[in-house]
Amino acid sequence: MSSIAARTYLTPEEYLAFERKATTKHEYLAGEIVAMSGASFDHNFITGDVFGELRTQLRGGRCKAAASDMRVKVSKTGSYFYPDIVVFCGEPQAEDSVSDTLLNPIVIIEVLSPSTEARDRGEKFWHYQQLASLQEYVLVSQDQVCVEHHLREGAYWLRTEFRKLEDSISLPSIACELQLRDIYNSVDLGD
Repeated sequence: MSSIAARTYLTPEEYLAFERKATTKHEYLAGEIVAMSGASFDHNFITGDVFGELRTQLRGGRCKAAASDMRVKVSKTGSYFYPDIVVFCGEPQAEDSVSDTLLNPIVIIEVLSPSTEARDRGEKFWHYQQLASLQEYVLVSQDQVCVEHHLREGAYWLRTEFRKLEDSISLPSIACELQLRDIYNSVDLGD
């Protein structure tokens, strides 16, 4: 959900100070801030439906889901991102006492849009792979029924693609299952 529209170079400390006062969100990559753009109805509906399903399935357990506003830091690369949905288990590890930057996500889900798809598949995924805690990365198309599930298998990532509304995706690291019919419940893809 980011755009390359406005870029400025800052230190990580300057970025956090700026971001904590900003009225809009920005991601941070190698000294560069990237302004976040708005999202389409379909993007928001899909994000909401997936978040709702996960929140329901995780209720009462040790894992929690957060949507859109939870900033994640990739410490190895010094980058900060706002995934569409992030899940952590146990105690959230925060970067500092402000507790607004998560260090230990288990699952990250990005809803793809035409302006973010290449970045979500490439650059962001590479950064996310540097997170030792991350076990699963899910990419959800907003324009067609297509969900990609990436599961960490040691040093490798196993990719599985789902394209039918009857399909379901198992998220073993958090013991959840998502039905594609539920993911696309609120959008009309003309099927």
